[in-house]
Amino acid sequence: MSLAIGVDVGGTKIAAGVVDAKGSIIEMVKRPTPAADPHATIDEISDAIRDLLRRHDVEVIGIGAAGFVEESRSAVMFAPNLAWREEPVARQVEDRVGKPVFVENDANAAAWAETKLGAGRGHEHVILITIGTGIGAGIVLGGQLYRGRWGMAGEPGHYRVVPDGRLCGCGNRGCWEQYASGSALVAEAQEFARRSPGAAVRLLQLAGGKPEGITGPEVMTAAREGDAAALRCFEIIGGWLGAGLADLAAILDPGCFVLGGGVSDAGDLFLAKVRAAFDHELTGRQFRQHAEIVLAELGPEAGLIGAADLARSR
Repeated sequence: MSLAIGVDVGGTKIAAGVVDAKGSIIEMVKRPTPAADPHATIDEISDAIRDLLRRHDVEVIGIGAAGFVEESRSAVMFAPNLAWREEPVARQVEDRVGKPVFVENDANAAAWAETKLGAGRGHEHVILITIGTGIGAGIVLGGQLYRGRWGMAGEPGHYRVVPDGRLCGCGNRGCWEQYASGSALVAEAQEFARRSPGAAVRLLQLAGGKPEGITGPEVMTAAREGDAAALRCFEIIGGWLGAGLADLAAILDPGCFVLGGGVSDAGDLFLAKVRAAFDHELTGRQFRQHAEIVLAELGPEAGLIGAADLARSR
C-alpha cells in the first residue's frame, strides 16, 4: 500500500504524518513553527519530513498551509500567519528531501479529506466550513476540488453580510466571519457581560470578574453547564452561520456542508440552530432539496490527511 507524508503548517506548529491510502496516520511528528523566518520554516518542515523518511518508504509529500497557493500548487503567494510571500515552497522542500512535493491550501486539503474519508463520504458536492478565529472553507464540486481561476477560491468568511458592519482583519467591514466565528462568539459573550452583568454571572465568574477576560473556553464551559447567557451566544452565532450557509447554497448548491474547526467541537450546542436558520433562509426552500449539515469527523488532522491524499492522487 502506497504511503504519503502530509504536512500541516500552522502559525505555531508544524505537524507531519505518514498516511496510508485509507487515511490512517501511521506516525506523526511535530515541530515549532519559526513563523517570522521563511527559510527557517522550510528547514523545520524538511527536518520533520526527513525524520519520517528514515522509518517509512514514502512516495510523495503533500503540504497544507493557510494562505494563497498559486495554480500550479507549488508556491505560497501569501500566508497570513507566516512570513511566506511568493515562496517556492515545493521546490525548496524537494531540494532538501529528494521527494516530489505538492502544496495546497489547508482548508482545501481538509475539505478533500472530509469528502473522501470523513463526514462528507457519499457526496460529490461538499463545502467544508472551518470555524475558528475566523472562517475558512474548502469546496469540492463534482468530486473535484474547486480552486478557482487563480487557485484562491474558498474565502466566504470575507463576503460581507452587514453593510458598514464590524471592522474585519481583512480591512473591510461587515464580513461573515465577524458574526459567525469563534471570535464573534467571544465578542457576543463579552458584550453581553458588559450590557447585562447580572445575567452573565457564570461567564464573569469563569473570567475572573472581567468581561474582557471571557474567551472561547469560558463560553463553552458555561454553555455546557446550561448557562442561559452562554447558550444565547451560541444561538446567535448559529443563526448567522446557518444564514450564511443558505447564501452559499444559493450560489453553489452543495449536497452537504461539513462544519469543522475549533468551534465545531461544541457542535451539539448550536447545530440545531444552524440547521433551523439554514432551512428558514434558503431561497426557494419549499421547492428544493436541503443540503445536509454535519460535523467534521477527522478532527485537527484533516488537513494533514487531505494533503497526503491529494499528493498521492497527483
